[in-house]
Amino acid sequence: MAVLPRFDADLAEAGFGDYVQLLKPRVMSLVVFTALVGMAVAPVHLYPVAAFSTVLFIALGAGASGALNMWWDADIDAVMRRTASRPIPAGRIQPGEALGLGLALSGISVVMLWLATNALAAELLAFTIFFYAVVYSMWLKRSTPQNIVIGGAAGAFPPMIGWAAATGSVSLQALLMFALIFMWTPPHFWSLALFMKDDYSKAGIPMLTVTHGRRVTRAHILIYTVLLVPFAMALGWTSIGGPVYIAVAAVLNLWFVIGAVRIIRRDEVPAEADKYRVEKAFFRFSLVYLFLHFGALLAEAGLHSFGYGAL
Repeated sequence: MAVLPRFDADLAEAGFGDYVQLLKPRVMSLVVFTALVGMAVAPVHLYPVAAFSTVLFIALGAGASGALNMWWDADIDAVMRRTASRPIPAGRIQPGEALGLGLALSGISVVMLWLATNALAAELLAFTIFFYAVVYSMWLKRSTPQNIVIGGAAGAFPPMIGWAAATGSVSLQALLMFALIFMWTPPHFWSLALFMKDDYSKAGIPMLTVTHGRRVTRAHILIYTVLLVPFAMALGWTSIGGPVYIAVAAVLNLWFVIGAVRIIRRDEVPAEADKYRVEKAFFRFSLVYLFLHFGALLAEAGLHSFGYGAL
């Protein structure tokens, strides 16, 4: 049973860092980077002020999603070791403050992105915030072990938003960038769940490790990793890809599949004995995996600007 967050008068007042933490800066950094790449690789280039504004307002939208998520999840955050020190369960920020901040930043980010770019980009940003705060946080997260699979769409929209901000449209390239993140999300989070199962169980979150066990989760990681490969590689043969991306993606995906195979071959006893070393390594590499894919797309954009075309 979840424990409600505490609000003791003796606790220190919230500092600037607490409000920053409320916006989930680590998640925001990934959102900003992928959105920036989506904008940079688009065939239409924004003026510097418009480009900076686009990244800023997408970042604010991501922060709004984080604040709304922390407001809603304060009760389960309080019982999870990984999240108990967050500002709301720790009592440094009141839930109402987080809700107000999240709603304010949502409105500001969507309206300002519309004014800075176009209606499609603003609509996609608004839908992303709604999907993460309502569809994922309020519905999927506590109701189904497929929470991460479906909810992964929220984190997959940023490069599409960046592309739409530059072009005013959505194309195959934008959809493939979306698909890359969408298919990457389940193995990334399930590898975390393998060594954080007790936290999810205590909080009553029906993560796949809780509802079906670690063995099934390991199998799902391998399945989704294999399914991810064609989406990741397909980007190399579009107008935003090229030999650099294809080479980088080939190495990363081979290593990712090898990591998933190592995970499924694990027995629970040795995995627990070495504190899930293989699973933690796979989780860390999954972050590098996504960053380098989008970094390679950025490198290709630089090469194309100097006259080196895609395949």
